[in-house]
Amino acid sequence: YNALVILMHIGLFFGSFNPPHTGHLVIASHMIEYSDIERIWFMVSPHNPLKAKGDLLDARARLQLVKDAVAQDPRFEASDFEFNLERPSYTIHTMQQLAQKYPEHSFTLIMGGDNLHSLHLWKDYEALLDSYRIFVYRREGFDNAELADHPNVIVFDVPLLNISSTFIRKAVKKGKSIRYLVPQVVEEQITLNKYYQ
Repeated sequence: YNALVILMHIGLFFGSFNPPHTGHLVIASHMIEYSDIERIWFMVSPHNPLKAKGDLLDARARLQLVKDAVAQDPRFEASDFEFNLERPSYTIHTMQQLAQKYPEHSFTLIMGGDNLHSLHLWKDYEALLDSYRIFVYRREGFDNAELADHPNVIVFDVPLLNISSTFIRKAVKKGKSIRYLVPQVVEEQITLNKYYQ
């Protein structure tokens, strides 16, 4: 009888990270400090099927920004796992592939209240809810998603930093400073490569 030993509890933080910002890092750190999650994988999405492409930076460029953002924190890792899956990448498919590739780990999804709100639009969302824990951080205006009562959904009161990637992209376009909104290295890369201008 071989009990499967769980090597690590990994939190999967899905997002476009367009760009990654201080709020993302605060959320990830909070999840590790206040739950049994030991590592966070920032799952950079090639392109979210529910979002218009718009000013979405190239996937490799966003991956590099996340790598730069998390380089100093051994608890965090940037992942391009979804880059090699069929498009569009549905979370349920990603989870199935991860389970095959890393049977020794247990995975928890991390998402904002806004995502929980639209979760019923996701492919096979019931299977996701039944098979995985979903850790939700509150976002303004998205407090009472009906799925919040599901036994696998745990809502965390993360200190609310009302920073969004959209706000940052607009600020860059207007020539405003984004200092402190993003890690310094991310700010440098955005300036250097003229991203979002």
